[in-house]
Amino acid sequence: MPTRRLFLGAAMVAGLVTSARVQAAALDRGWSKWVRSYVNGGRVIDRRQDGITHSEGQGYGLLLAQAFGDRKVFTELEEWTERHLAVRQDRLMAWKWVPDPHTNIADWHNATDGDLFRAWALLRAERDSGWSGYRETALAIAHDIAELCLTADPRAPAEWLLVPGAEARRSPKRVLFNPSYILPRALRELGAAAGEPRLIKAAEHGETVLAELAMTGFLPNWVDVTLSGFVKPLEHDLLWGYDALRIPLYLTWSGRADHPAVGLARELMERGSIPDHLAVEASPDGQILAQSNKPGFLALHALAHCRDVPDRRPDGSDYYSDSLLMLAQVAQREGQCKV
Repeated sequence: MPTRRLFLGAAMVAGLVTSARVQAAALDRGWSKWVRSYVNGGRVIDRRQDGITHSEGQGYGLLLAQAFGDRKVFTELEEWTERHLAVRQDRLMAWKWVPDPHTNIADWHNATDGDLFRAWALLRAERDSGWSGYRETALAIAHDIAELCLTADPRAPAEWLLVPGAEARRSPKRVLFNPSYILPRALRELGAAAGEPRLIKAAEHGETVLAELAMTGFLPNWVDVTLSGFVKPLEHDLLWGYDALRIPLYLTWSGRADHPAVGLARELMERGSIPDHLAVEASPDGQILAQSNKPGFLALHALAHCRDVPDRRPDGSDYYSDSLLMLAQVAQREGQCKV
């Protein structure tokens, strides 16, 4: 009997190891497919937007390259970013690069989420992967996010709101806010590394604002925060959509699968009427404007339920969906999902 028990125990361990190796190999194949589909010479290409490159894509690519241990692609991405997007007087990136023979920088304004992902990826590269030479840049970006991309909440002036860009509209009475830019884990880690308590406070208050939005029964892509509460933004429609879909991803990645915004995001996704599709765009009155069964959106839904994210590979046709798929796989590995 002892021999049999030892044999069964060894077989179980071997099975678990084999399963883990199979899963790791599938994830590696997924990363390789993402690179082949969207990366060219260090530039992440969004072909559905006329082949542009944006700071979000470079930030996502850097984070994924670090998470999958691909130092070669990481180096190429960062070198291209430094040459082509780091053109501002501060350490933030211009958000939009276009393949135009006359001028490549179509918009020099930054997008805070791209800078946040880039800084976090650079910090992780040196801290977690042992790839030296990136921490200084990470901390410089973190300092500029703290200095240029935070503002006081009109309802609570002692609290910091993360704004969507250094030049984004803000005043003591009204602030433009993108709920899907709140990635608490990145803000906290960068704040701690850079000695920037404002970033840590922005993470804490960001979670509070997301909980307040969840209490309204709706999670918008964009919203204005005013003295009296939340109102439709001046520049955007008030919609649940492709930006807001990331809210449960970033909260779960940050160990907050129990956050009320994650639960509401699940409900909003599940309001679609087409079988096996999710509602990916909707109005506050409940009108469903778009539904999808793309792998990235299905992965976000699984993650929001703390279910296993499918280890399928990107399909190579949609940069955004495929990027969300890969990010959800990393988030599941790192987020310690509990509800």
